[in-house]
Amino acid sequence: MDIQLQGDTVRLYHGGRPFNKDLPAILLLHGAGHDHSVWTFQARHLAQRGFTVIAPDLPAHGRSGGAQLASIEALANWTLALADALGLARIRLAGHSMGSLIALAAAAAAPRRIAALALLGSVAPMPVAPALLEAAKEDRARAHDMINQWSYTPRGQLGASPTPGSWLTGANRSLMERQAPGVLATDLAACNAWQDGLATAGGVVCPTLLICGERDQMTPPRAVKPLRDALVNAQGGARMMEIPGAGHALMAETPDAISDALRGFFTDT
Repeated sequence: MDIQLQGDTVRLYHGGRPFNKDLPAILLLHGAGHDHSVWTFQARHLAQRGFTVIAPDLPAHGRSGGAQLASIEALANWTLALADALGLARIRLAGHSMGSLIALAAAAAAPRRIAALALLGSVAPMPVAPALLEAAKEDRARAHDMINQWSYTPRGQLGASPTPGSWLTGANRSLMERQAPGVLATDLAACNAWQDGLATAGGVVCPTLLICGERDQMTPPRAVKPLRDALVNAQGGARMMEIPGAGHALMAETPDAISDALRGFFTDT
């Protein structure tokens, strides 16, 4: 499904079911250098269980047009504008990595519109290693190698996959290569620059679930604690779930566990 937003085409995916704004709506936000397809398993799972799912390609990502937005605040405003364009007065938000920062900022900017918030692979602030920032600007192939090394567990890097016949790191490399040059570098710079996450968390009034991979090297469980503490003390409260055996690419490495966690959380909120 394509819609026009602020003069640009936005590509949306709905998990194989027609968009229905009368059902509880879940908006799934992808991370840096990715597109909607990182949510394929979860989108289908949720769409089959009574939710309307919206998984957009962010501007200049995937098949969405427009200029790339270079800040978390701008992407959060775009997310809320997308909900307006779809006629959704109230939504549930889930975001992975960079997408989690966008979701957090959107939830604080429009607190009464967000029914529930799920943050996957999220820390605040979210510093990016200088070597990765440089590689993303100067040597995309090296940046992709670094991301694959840090996103997947050793088992995933050796070829293990929950989906027979699929190659997780190869698929992720292909996904990153499909994005236009400069997209990854701009995304990573936006994550690195946003220093307002902990302060922003205080403006969240909905229930929040933080999901982290037990073996995540990019946003390890121990680093999630400051954000969890900030959200626990916010009006909506928060809880944290650690997924055994998962790295940063937890939607791909443990798709069933993530699907079940999101369904359970969004059903109860």
